[in-house]
Amino acid sequence: MDVLSRPADEFENDNLVEEMWAMKAFEHAEVYFNLICSVDPRFLKLTPYDDQIYTTFRQDFPDLKVSVLSDDDLKTPHEKVRWRSFTEKFNKLEDYSYGTLLRADASKEFGQDNAIFVPRIQFLAIEIARNREGCNDQLREKFKDKVKAKDEE
Repeated sequence: MDVLSRPADEFENDNLVEEMWAMKAFEHAEVYFNLICSVDPRFLKLTPYDDQIYTTFRQDFPDLKVSVLSDDDLKTPHEKVRWRSFTEKFNKLEDYSYGTLLRADASKEFGQDNAIFVPRIQFLAIEIARNREGCNDQLREKFKDKVKAKDEE
């Protein structure tokens, strides 16, 4: 019998794999935060497709305020349908569905109370919008000493 045809309840999540995914997501979040605190975010290119991602995002979500987000903005049943439709437009993009941490409040650093787990394309769309719309501008000034201290360690 093919293992993939077996009932899902016969399988359990491997805690080590979940921990590795969480570590990778956190490392990505930390590297990205240090990057936007070190350079002018308005000039950052996160992918070769930033223009297309941003244009599509703003067509699909013209009124979404990206500076502060909640689970309700991203994960209610209605919003899940909208985001799934958006996500599938970029299913040829490598790693588009990988789990990634997104800061809920763009003015704050990553932390347990300021992180939402999202697919990578959702992170990219929101962070590209934050960079282009100036939501990440104040981070360099606000956290430059903290990033500098980390660099000196």
